[in-house]
Amino acid sequence: MVLLKEFADNTWVYDGEVVQWYSLPYTTRMTIVKLASGELWIHSPAKITEALRQELDQLGKPAYLIAPNKIHHLYLPLWQQQFPEALIYAAPGLQAKRPDVQFYKDLESQPEPEWQQELDQLIFRGSTMMEEVVFFHKITRTLILTDLIENFPRDHFTGYQKLLARATGILAPDGQTPLDWRLSYAFQKK
Repeated sequence: MVLLKEFADNTWVYDGEVVQWYSLPYTTRMTIVKLASGELWIHSPAKITEALRQELDQLGKPAYLIAPNKIHHLYLPLWQQQFPEALIYAAPGLQAKRPDVQFYKDLESQPEPEWQQELDQLIFRGSTMMEEVVFFHKITRTLILTDLIENFPRDHFTGYQKLLARATGILAPDGQTPLDWRLSYAFQKK
């Protein structure tokens, strides 16, 4: 069974397990980019399993683990155990939240030299709730996000969860920034 879905040349996505967040079941998705150096850049690391590890081993060495906002950190300790040489980059504010993780450094609004030829990045600021580091893969012209835009299949949620998801604006085909996050920009429009 193939777990990694090739999205474009040297770019894969992995749909991980479902996690509960404020009583809603959220799917997890990880993006992997194989850099020209052959190293793997891993965005929002999902729960690592032996099967996933075997597929990653076929692609290359995980070198950069990216936690793009303050809620995409759950599995970093597992990755740190499996790949102790990988450098872990944190979204602003995450290091204070997770002192148990050995971060290399905070992400900024300019890409690191190791990936600047292939990926651009910017911190999406202005929310009182959360900031997210967004990435642009230049070769495939792909924007890589986590929670800034959510677009769940209409049948993903049931019952009251579906009503809540519809009200917050996160159902396909019109997914968007969730309502609570949009409201957190109310006094920070600039």
